[in-house]
Amino acid sequence: MRLASFTDYSLRVLIYLSLKEDELSTVGEISQKYKISKNHLVKVVHNLSKMGVIDSYKGKGGGISLSTSAEKINIGKIIQELEKESYLVECFGDSGNCIISPSCKLKGALKDAEKKFYETLYQYTLADIANNKKKLMHDLSL
Repeated sequence: MRLASFTDYSLRVLIYLSLKEDELSTVGEISQKYKISKNHLVKVVHNLSKMGVIDSYKGKGGGISLSTSAEKINIGKIIQELEKESYLVECFGDSGNCIISPSCKLKGALKDAEKKFYETLYQYTLADIANNKKKLMHDLSL
């Protein structure tokens, strides 16, 4: 399974914000550190804000921060929400055109694999994946 770039960037933003803890960060700052398009990150941050995972403050001195502690942000839940419109194969969606879909066993195997994928991810929080704070901060030159 391959995650969409949007999901990847969303996770990177969350990791960054978890490292900064209670400090506000800006999209420009995160864009520069990860070398990701600022315009793309604006969309990512807007979506994370709509999801309620981050808080956004406008104006001079504004920025973004996690809306809750990293321990309360479940990685599986975040990824599943971000990937909800992405299907492993076309027969998972409503508009599949595969003529063998009614008799194919692959769909069941892939559904089972996808279920186990998310079950595994639901075991992790943002705090779990960012627990090597010192090394991450070094890598990002924070």
